[in-house]
Amino acid sequence: MITLENVSKSYTNDGTPALNNVSLHINKGEFVFIVGDSGSGKSTMIKLLLRELVPSSGRIIVNGVDLSKLRRGKIPKYRRNIGCVFQDFRLLKDRNVYENVAFAQRVIQTPTKKIKKNVPQMLSLVGLPEKYKSKTKELSGGEQQRVALARALVNNPPILLADEPTGNLDPRNSWEIMKLLEEINRRGTTVLVVTHNREIVNAMRKRVITVKKGVIVSDEEKGEYIDD
Repeated sequence: MITLENVSKSYTNDGTPALNNVSLHINKGEFVFIVGDSGSGKSTMIKLLLRELVPSSGRIIVNGVDLSKLRRGKIPKYRRNIGCVFQDFRLLKDRNVYENVAFAQRVIQTPTKKIKKNVPQMLSLVGLPEKYKSKTKELSGGEQQRVALARALVNNPPILLADEPTGNLDPRNSWEIMKLLEEINRRGTTVLVVTHNREIVNAMRKRVITVKKGVIVSDEEKGEYIDD
């Protein structure tokens, strides 16, 4: 589902790499944590997978698409196959819950009849069926992240990228979001989570890839987030 082959990315002319010769393979249906200190290269990896950045060298293949051969005009269509959730939710503040989730469907010109069916299904999945008329500012942080998840999933993407999805949440809401991600993974979606949350990573015992100074230093099948 995701392959990086000898991928490096430098932001500056001095050649200091944010990622340095990284290779990894993530299979369809896996649940993977990417962990490491700030500045280790985790966010760079997410931006490369979203084709917000291009590697300085190496090759990236996502769901059969070689990103080095992806034309600029094809990038929006490519991104429709990747659901994304972020620490800051990125919801449309002037629209209600229903419209936030429906927006992802309107972008790809889904018929209104299907939107009216799909949006309530997604809100039920994330436990917010009764909140469809609420404005996002009326919701708690945990509820806002659930809306963001529903929006990310409504187009049924094969891959979900979650960049610090619990970063702004209290422990109880953090666990609820992780349980949702686990349920989404059980339904067949490949889930990749970037996080600093040691407690969650160590408790869930999923595959853990640790990045340090742009290099993968460990890749454990049922790993832990361990300090040096």
